[in-house]
Amino acid sequence: MLASKKFTTKLLPTILALMALLLVACGGGGGNATATPTVAPKAPESQQVYRWAVPNPDIPTFDPGQSSDELSINAILLEYSGMVQLDDQLKVKGELASSWDASSDGLTYTFHLRNGLKFSDGTPLTSADVAYSIDRALSPTISSLSGVSLTYLGLIKDATERTQGKVKSIINDSVLTPDPNTVVLKLTKATGYFLQALTYPTAFVVEKSVVDKWGLKFIDHLSDNGGQGGSGPFMVKKYDHTTGITFVRNPNYWGPKPQLAEIDQIFYKTPKTNYDAYLANQVDVTVIPSGNYAQAKTRSDFSKTPALTIFYVAMNYLAKPFDNIHIRQAFELAINKDAVINAVWKGRFNPTCHIVPEGMYGYNPNLTCPGGAPTAGDTNKAKSLFQQGLQEEGYSSASQLPPIKATYQSDNPDLANEVTTLANMWQNVLGVTIGTQTMDFGPILTAESATTGKSPAQGGLQMWFAGWGADYPDPQDWLTLQFGDNQPYNEFNYGNNNGANAAEQRANQQAMDAADVMLNNPDGRAQAYNKAEQELVNEVAWLPLYQRPTFRLRKPYVKGITPNSIGEIPPWDWANVYIAAH
Repeated sequence: MLASKKFTTKLLPTILALMALLLVACGGGGGNATATPTVAPKAPESQQVYRWAVPNPDIPTFDPGQSSDELSINAILLEYSGMVQLDDQLKVKGELASSWDASSDGLTYTFHLRNGLKFSDGTPLTSADVAYSIDRALSPTISSLSGVSLTYLGLIKDATERTQGKVKSIINDSVLTPDPNTVVLKLTKATGYFLQALTYPTAFVVEKSVVDKWGLKFIDHLSDNGGQGGSGPFMVKKYDHTTGITFVRNPNYWGPKPQLAEIDQIFYKTPKTNYDAYLANQVDVTVIPSGNYAQAKTRSDFSKTPALTIFYVAMNYLAKPFDNIHIRQAFELAINKDAVINAVWKGRFNPTCHIVPEGMYGYNPNLTCPGGAPTAGDTNKAKSLFQQGLQEEGYSSASQLPPIKATYQSDNPDLANEVTTLANMWQNVLGVTIGTQTMDFGPILTAESATTGKSPAQGGLQMWFAGWGADYPDPQDWLTLQFGDNQPYNEFNYGNNNGANAAEQRANQQAMDAADVMLNNPDGRAQAYNKAEQELVNEVAWLPLYQRPTFRLRKPYVKGITPNSIGEIPPWDWANVYIAAH
């Protein structure tokens, strides 16, 4: 969920375009009667198969407790369910829970589960299963594999101690099950985003008997017994790590049943092979490589929708020369983002200096780029800042800088072109030579996570290209989650360094923490986040490049898909999706 993580959001480059699909356009009736939508007739049951191309050789994980990327999450959303989920408008809606109550102090949430819930194999699903799954996600084994358990479940009392093995379980401690249909969660502090965080897959329910039998390999046995392990709208018929995943309807799903008989997630090594497969009528949706955009945008099956996604260059504060703020600022002002987007991306994206994207609560229309520069940069100011940074570090010229290596995802020609274009700008303006290395999708996620708290000498990355898509529409997901103290996504080591600005960074982290717990004052909370974001931008905590809408080609006979702006299809929406006669 290119970029990275949940879109986890971390790398999700062109992958994002795969997730969010177009709203169906409806025609109206004529005469003086009330307009009636035109409904395309359905194809026969045997043709109710949606062929969903995945531009990667495999998904990184099928375990909701370990999920941290959008490719994995879109498969997980089909197979599993949580107590709450985000709808088309990014509002929290009950999934397994029919309702919930919060205590007056915001420290206790009581969830009331729907009656008659079942896993796909018919086994009853109760509050004990919810408690087991949350406790499992916070176990030392799973939390160490995912790296994000505390990110989304860390507000639950004793969650940290559970990940550290200091407590054997938080069941009957902070996760209570007073009866089979009730789950009580006790928190360490009240915040404005707990329910939103609970929509992340780390809180999704897995079937204990299946996990107990197969351990971490349970994901390869989801098709056993006719389908088991989850409670989502679909269940796994087949999972081949080299070709894809076949999903079929879950007859025991609590909600409205899907019209589609089958969803085939088909793996492709690159976006280009994905695109070629679409043109050959082998799949029903495709991302669009840059080289094919001019042709694709003229087609009737082309569509574009907004997305809460920012792509950026990351620089490790524990890696020289990026521990120097003036050198970081010089790197940002030395590049012309407008020119990059026109040259590499054919003008498709919107250049930005923002961290919180346009189109969501907390967006700051008055935010400025470092030094008040435009998105086209300021080469004179960049040179001046660079010389200042060199002097502060005791260098007389750029040639004395330690080698700089940028890491980016392999098998992505468009991204490679972007990296080359930016490297040329840094060379021409600052006289800095940028080396590069590439990694596949899974390994680069691992490398990014391993950079938290580490310099390159300790195995951390120095500089890398990434992106982030919203987990939920709250500034906390973009600010505290990325740059907060002791946050696993703070791979940039903001505040966790000995640089000249470290004290100011830690003060800004405290300001973000304070904004997180502001209740019943959305305007004041947004203003607090706006101030914190401006400080992050001034210090180039990220080097934002552009906000990226989603583009795709989609077969016109696929009807009823309603995306949300974080690239997910809410589970109950599958009841509206079908293949029309064609």
